[in-house]
Amino acid sequence: MPPTLEQPGISHAASDPMRPEPYFVASVSRETHDTFTLSVEPANGVPAAGFAPGQFSMLYVFGVGELPISISGDPEQAGRLTYTVRSVGPATQALVSRVTGDWLGVRGPFGAAWPLEAVRGKDVLIIAGGIGLAPLRPAIYHILRHRDDYVRLIVLYGARSPGDLLYKKELAAWGRSPDTQVLTTVDYGGVNWRGRVGVVTTLFRHLRMHPDKTVAFICGPEIMMRYVITELEENRGVLANDIYLSMERNMKCAVGFCGHCQYGPYFICKDGPVFCYQKLRGLLGKHEL
Repeated sequence: MPPTLEQPGISHAASDPMRPEPYFVASVSRETHDTFTLSVEPANGVPAAGFAPGQFSMLYVFGVGELPISISGDPEQAGRLTYTVRSVGPATQALVSRVTGDWLGVRGPFGAAWPLEAVRGKDVLIIAGGIGLAPLRPAIYHILRHRDDYVRLIVLYGARSPGDLLYKKELAAWGRSPDTQVLTTVDYGGVNWRGRVGVVTTLFRHLRMHPDKTVAFICGPEIMMRYVITELEENRGVLANDIYLSMERNMKCAVGFCGHCQYGPYFICKDGPVFCYQKLRGLLGKHEL
């Protein structure tokens, strides 16, 4: 039974959460010069594991290693799982080098999800930096499919350069949806860029917000998330209980055994990766934590 939005992380493809299940690569597409999107399907004829937006899988490349990757596809697209991966080391390079028909090991899905049921009837403000848009894309899919359950959808997205922007066609399509605003910015535009230039917090000047009716979902580099939270709390009046973060770092086992991802009293893999900011107040940005 696939996990519901109220029951994140309760279902695995395998009865043993430490055992990868065989999947094959159904498609690979290039997003940017170093980022690719892979869709995989189970090789044993069993339907792909359902997931809730915000959850992640452990992807195992045979002979190379295993790494945690957030699921970036449509949660209601049965039969396959989709991941957007940036090549930053040997394991991710091996992963993005897969071609159609190659095999992967998949564990999961794991972790806590974006609280989409709990925030029905509110404005949803989604703020992403770089590849941080990938873990948020399933939430956007869900909101657009269940549009009457939410008020406004606002997407603020920043990247290093125009060439680093993900899902460009989808960004344009989302912006044409009713009661939806999509704003993008880049750090360095170049001579041919006609869009906005600046860090993602500069996009707030284009918003009219109702802080008592707004919930924010954030994913990106930790320094970016800290500045976004400061803007939301101090300048916009959004409460800590209405701010949610995806904290993806140091995860190794995905089930809280190894301790690599311990973050204060929490394990990112088991208690997250999505957290309410109220829980992390005093931890985020703390030196050497």
